[in-house]
This record gives sequence, structure tokens and C-alpha cells, in this order.
Amino acid sequence: MIDYTRFELGRGQRIRAVIIGCATSWVAAWLIYRHAIAAVLLAPAGLWYPAWLRVHLRGQRQQKMRLHFKEMLQTLAPLLSAGRSVENAILSLEKELALTIADPRSDLLLELRILSNRIRNGEAMEVALQDFGIRSGLEEIRHFADAIAVCKRAGGDLIEVVRSTSTLLNEKLEVELDIAVMMAQKRFESRIMMVMPFALIGFLGWFAPDYMAPLRQGAGMLLLTGCLLLLGLVCWWMAAIMKIEI
Repeated sequence: MIDYTRFELGRGQRIRAVIIGCATSWVAAWLIYRHAIAAVLLAPAGLWYPAWLRVHLRGQRQQKMRLHFKEMLQTLAPLLSAGRSVENAILSLEKELALTIADPRSDLLLELRILSNRIRNGEAMEVALQDFGIRSGLEEIRHFADAIAVCKRAGGDLIEVVRSTSTLLNEKLEVELDIAVMMAQKRFESRIMMVMPFALIGFLGWFAPDYMAPLRQGAGMLLLTGCLLLLGLVCWWMAAIMKIEI
């Protein structure tokens, strides 16, 4: 069973991420200090990049599953309205969604296949669905699985549960999309702000080396190091501010 709350990079991805991270750190350090030894010493700071990339790709994977789950709910509601039981509707979902989801390697299609096999093997549908909700790391799937389990035990209206869950998920995704559009420009501006200090120092170091010479020795090196640490803190702060969860 796949745990979607975790994401591991492949060997090739990890090697590329390490190379990109260390090379970027080396270039940044060289632009700041213009000293080969300092650049080499700071190059290992790029080893943080694989961890960041892993979190970023995990978020993308879960967001894609969230969108596919919304399509699943929109397909499930008509099947239940036609009089099918929840188990039979879920067993036919993979075939129905294969026409909507173009990617045959979709995580949701894989999980629907696993869910169908577990149901055919006699496992309770709500147990298998709740297990998927836990492994997905998405509260929408967990809440949906819990609602299905309660309805199965208490005899609730499953069709209404599916429809209300689909409506709430659509509203949440629309709000997230609106926020993403508003934040896109700010993220672009923040990236420019992070690059500009390195570009400016590199420009001055190239065209006015005498002007930058006092910063390449003694107290100047300490000042540059302090500025670099503050810049890293500001970068982390801006990323934290723009990370809005709904």
C-alpha cells in the first residue's frame, strides 16, 4: 500500500537535485564572496534542495489526487442515483473514470483498483475506504470515508452525502484557485527579490571590483555573511507568509 503522506525521490531525481542545489549554492556563494574556497565550503548548503523538492512534489501529487477525487464524486453520484449500491458503484468507478482521467498511471485509478480488489475479496468497503483516506493524507477523502462508514452503519442518505461532499470540495478548490491566482504575482516578485541581491553584488563585483574590495576581507566578509543569513531568513519568512491553507 502506498503512503501518500510521504514521497521519496528516485535515485536519478535525487542525484540531479543534489547537483542542482550544490551548483546553485556554489554560484551564489561565489557571487557574494568572489572566493573559490568560500564557494566550495558553502556549496554543500545545496543539499537541502532534495528535501524541499520532495515536499514540493508530494504537494503536487496530493493536489492532483484531490482534483481526481472531485471527478470521482461527480461520477459516483449519478451511479448511486441510478439505484446501484455503493459497493457496485465503486466497482465500476475505475472503468467510468478511465474515460475522464487521461493518465492511466493516476494514483486515484490505482487506488480504485486496489479498493475494488479488496471489496471482491470480502473486505468491508468502508474499512478499505477509510484506509485509503488515511494513506492519502487528504482530509476530504478521510471525511468522505468517515461519512460513508456512518451512513452504512446508521442507514443515512448516501446520495446526499456524495453530493454535499462534491459541492463542498468544488467550493474549496475554487477558493484555492482564486488564492493561487492572487498569490502567483507575489511569488514571482518574491523570487525576483531573492535573486536581485546576488545579481547586484555580482554586477558590482564584475564592473567595479575596487568598490567591492573592502567587503572581500576581514570585517567585510563577516558583514556579507550576516547579510546572507538575513536574506535566507527573509526568504523563509516570505515562503511561510504565502503558504495559505484552507
